[in-house]
Amino acid sequence: MSGVKRFVSRLLQLVFVLWAVATILFLIFRLMPGSPLAAYIDPTFTEEQQRILMARFGLDRPLFEQYLIYLWNLLHGDLGESFFYRQPVGERVLMLLPNTLVLSLFSIILAYMIGVVGGAYLAWKRGSFVEGATIPFVLTTRAMPEFWLGMVLLAVFSFSLGWFPAGGMRTAGSEYPSLLALYTSGDFWRHLFLPALTLAIYFHGLPLLLMRSNMLDVMSEDFVTMARIKGLSNWTIVVRHAARNALLPVATSLAIAIGYQMQGSVVVETVFSWPGLGRELVRAVSASDYPLAQGAFLLIAVVVILMNLLADLLYGLLDPRISHA
Repeated sequence: MSGVKRFVSRLLQLVFVLWAVATILFLIFRLMPGSPLAAYIDPTFTEEQQRILMARFGLDRPLFEQYLIYLWNLLHGDLGESFFYRQPVGERVLMLLPNTLVLSLFSIILAYMIGVVGGAYLAWKRGSFVEGATIPFVLTTRAMPEFWLGMVLLAVFSFSLGWFPAGGMRTAGSEYPSLLALYTSGDFWRHLFLPALTLAIYFHGLPLLLMRSNMLDVMSEDFVTMARIKGLSNWTIVVRHAARNALLPVATSLAIAIGYQMQGSVVVETVFSWPGLGRELVRAVSASDYPLAQGAFLLIAVVVILMNLLADLLYGLLDPRISHA
């Protein structure tokens, strides 16, 4: 399959998956028991006022007609109006998306730095005490619930030692002229460290174990044996020869990991009161604000799907054998 045909095929699959996700989200929130405007309608409203509100949001129309309007609005970038904030959902989620992206990207970079270096080191020290102690630790951290790990870090580094803030993105009362000024401030990075560390500890097991497995395979290849015969140092063999060839699957898994990191941030943002898309999603579901919850879910799904597409295309780019499969 040529590169263009392969890209078009993946793009069509992406469109289909997005349509399926959007349809499922539409049905979930509209078929839930209770009124979708429960958090919006004041108990003192008359039946006439409630009918007017239902008509305003198009909820008095047949379900299929609502679905067609919903798809038409999505095609035009209209995610509806938040019941709680009384503002367009698109504006709200795009305002919070940068905070989630900064948290996700920083934590994934930290996780992959630890994972790649640690995996290469464990492969080099195969059979040693270090490997025997590290592998169970990595598996344990991967099995830990993210919210529990976050609460442990909060209890130790915030409440007991007082090294880091307990939540939020900046100190209360502090003002910054722009988002860039906020993101480059020391106060922001102090608030970012604990939630990012929580996600990094949880996700570092994937690149570490993947790198170790690939390194063990590469270390048995003929070119590594030849490098040993030439008398090259262990450092040169591991870094310049084995690690470079073992990085391909790890590099392509990075795109997928970014997508899953977005999902993981939902829990972590709630634990650390991080003002991002994940915490807003939890609030929207609790408040029955289904346009906002729908928009947040959809945006997270778009990021996950795009990262999967990027990983697929990246693998084909880095390994030409995949492109011709």
